[in-house]
Parts: sequence; structure tokens; C-alpha cells
Amino acid sequence: MTRRARLWSWFWFALGVLYFLLPLYATLVFSLKARRGVLSLLAYENVLGDPRFVRTFTFSLEMAFISIIVSILLIVPTAYWVHLRLPRLRPVVELVTLMPFVIPAVVLVFGLIRTYSRGPFALVTSPVLLVAGYVVLSLPYMYRAVDTGLRSMDVRSLTEAAQSLGAGWPTILFRIILPNLRAALLSGAFLTVAIVIGEFTLASLLSWPAFGPYMALLGQDRAYEPAALAIMSFSLTWVAMGLIYLLGRGRQAGSQLAGTH
Repeated sequence: MTRRARLWSWFWFALGVLYFLLPLYATLVFSLKARRGVLSLLAYENVLGDPRFVRTFTFSLEMAFISIIVSILLIVPTAYWVHLRLPRLRPVVELVTLMPFVIPAVVLVFGLIRTYSRGPFALVTSPVLLVAGYVVLSLPYMYRAVDTGLRSMDVRSLTEAAQSLGAGWPTILFRIILPNLRAALLSGAFLTVAIVIGEFTLASLLSWPAFGPYMALLGQDRAYEPAALAIMSFSLTWVAMGLIYLLGRGRQAGSQLAGTH
């Protein structure tokens, strides 16, 4: 690499760092100016002392956990079967999983309300409909995480080896495939949590006390607390990314052996 190319590389790298970090730095400084003349954690104390913060954040975490379980039970067997038996249908399945990018969330929620507002499946007042919407929104991310995990292993050899030892389909799926998908499932799970925590449209129009509507409501009558919430959300995201790295780091050494013991 020539000196000129190296300088341009550092220039674009520095520009990217400034692009991402400068707004965060400005938001952090602004969130610390809730008390006039000094830097303080007053905005963070106000957020953490608000009972609505704990209630909405806990509710969103519960919905995220249920959505992750439903997504895993729906996507892992489907993706595994497509890899093993129906590889020709993979483009069709990938196209279906991209539909949430095409259909706006507001269209999705009005469709769900219209379909499930009357019998025999009146679910508008049930959190089941909210979880179903979250599963749809997280479908592209969870499916691609699982698909990437399946591509990184020899699914056919693992399945044939397990069958030769007398294992049935439940054993193959839950004791061989799922352990080898640990890092992929963690990636999809953390992306699902990030989507559910920040989601506004579904929770607001279905009238559920989620974290997204709380952040929007807080931004209407407060100045410093929304900035504090943004910094806290960013910090939680980085913690999640760190957990993905730490938990997935040991996968290379042990994942391919998980189904052989």
C-alpha cells in the first residue's frame, strides 16, 4: 500500500469515527447538564427513579424473551429442514423472511387489528398479538443468524452420524443442532431484544405499556432525560455485543463437538 493510499485510509477511518462518536459525545454532555452550571447525573437519577421506566422496561424485556422463544421454535426447525431436505426452497424462504422490510409496521399492526379484533380469534386485548408482531419484525434478523450458523456446520454429516447411532429427530434437533447454533442464536436473540426495546408502532397502536412508547412520551415534556435514555440504550447495546463476543468466542473450539458426545 502506498503512502497516499494509507493516508486516505486513515482519513476515512477518522471520518467514520467522528461520524459515530461525535453525536454520542454531544448527547452524553447534554444529558449531564440537567443541573444548571455543573455536570451531574440528575437526568439519569430521574430516569431510574421513575416507576414507569422499570415497569415499561420490564414489560419489554418479558415480551422480548417470549418473542425469542417463539422465534427459535419457529425458525430453527424450518431452517434446518430447508438446509437438509429442501435446499431449492431456500431462496423462497429468504424472500418470505424479507417481507417485514417491505411491509411497514403501521400496515402490519392495522392488518393484525382488523384480522384479530373479532371472533373466533379476538386477540387484540391479548399480548399474544404483540408477541406475534415482534416475531414478524425480528424474522429477517433471527432467520439470517440461524441460516449463517447452519451454513458454518456440516448439517448433513451431523444428522447422518446421529441417525446411525439411533437418534430420533427431537434428539438431533435439540441435542446436536441447537448446541452448535449457540452463537447464531445469541446474535439473533440480542438483535430481537434491541428491536423490541426500541419498537414504538406496534406497542403504541395496540396500547401496551412498552419501553418504546415510554421513550416517546418522555421526549414530549422532558429535555435531558431522553438524552440519558439514549446513552443508556447505547450502553446496553454495547454490553450485548460484548456478551455475543465473549459467549461466541469459545464456539470455534467446542461447537462442532457438541453433538458428538
